[in-house]
Amino acid sequence: MSTSVIDAKALHNEAAAYAWVEARLWPDGPVCPHCGGVDRISKMGGKSTRIGVYKCYQCRKPFSVKVGIVFEASHVPMHYWLQAAYLMCSSKKGVSSNQLHRALGVTLKTAWFMSHRLWEAMRVIGVEPMGGAGGIVEIDETFTGRIEGMPVQTTKGGASSFKNTVLSLVTRGGAVRSFHVEGTTSGHLLPIIRANISKEAFIISDDWKAYGALGKEYWMHQTVNHGIGEYVRGIVYTNTIEGYYSIFKRGMKGVYQHCSERHLHRYLSEFDFRCSNRIRLGVDDVERTERAIKGIVGKRLTYRTTGKRAAIWQEPIQS
Repeated sequence: MSTSVIDAKALHNEAAAYAWVEARLWPDGPVCPHCGGVDRISKMGGKSTRIGVYKCYQCRKPFSVKVGIVFEASHVPMHYWLQAAYLMCSSKKGVSSNQLHRALGVTLKTAWFMSHRLWEAMRVIGVEPMGGAGGIVEIDETFTGRIEGMPVQTTKGGASSFKNTVLSLVTRGGAVRSFHVEGTTSGHLLPIIRANISKEAFIISDDWKAYGALGKEYWMHQTVNHGIGEYVRGIVYTNTIEGYYSIFKRGMKGVYQHCSERHLHRYLSEFDFRCSNRIRLGVDDVERTERAIKGIVGKRLTYRTTGKRAAIWQEPIQS
């Protein structure tokens, strides 16, 4: 029988957990986060010294691998962070804060904060345009949750009048990017599409009128007409993105059950990350966890800033 992943020493031993993270963030050895030095660095010893603390003898400041990452200033043991990361990365529809609270034995408040920090680690920044030379990109929008202050049920304007709007872009056989947007007009959707998709891409969408101008701006734009029961026409279909939405909605309704409007962007980054690093692309649960941990560098998230309302993608709205 093969060794279980959950028996890995890094998930149970604090020193091993620090060594595991250091090996991935410092593949060539320790780097001082204060001065950037790599020479004259030694690991501090002594009974009163915390695990994983080094001292740089160039700037004479102590540091650990937690400085400058989303784990900074956290009192949660490192191996608990790795356990939480593995659970979140290996669960296709997510893991609720209540489940982390029960599984790790931490408080619910701590589990909630750990979730948000790990979602921040999963957030992708500085990415290139999607599609490339003739690559197929499927685009679609959906509605989820309830806008704060709106009634639980309403018939005026349909479901979209009281739910949050999400726009997603999926490279067929590749990554996905999702955005919390104000609405579904061309003024809301086109600026995001222009900023994220290469002009040489082959775009496929449904026949929503907001996408009408894409054929003039991109190499090719084809649509499927769901209104007349058309879902596949050769390679023209949006089944990839529909499959992504099915997982996203099952996770939001079955696992998380409620999502505040201000935190929707973090939930989207989690589902985007797992879909962009899925088994079909050759990424297993362990590799996916490693990629999430590598994403913790250069990001900080305090409890106070976690609770602030996030800005929805906004561009000048044109009629």
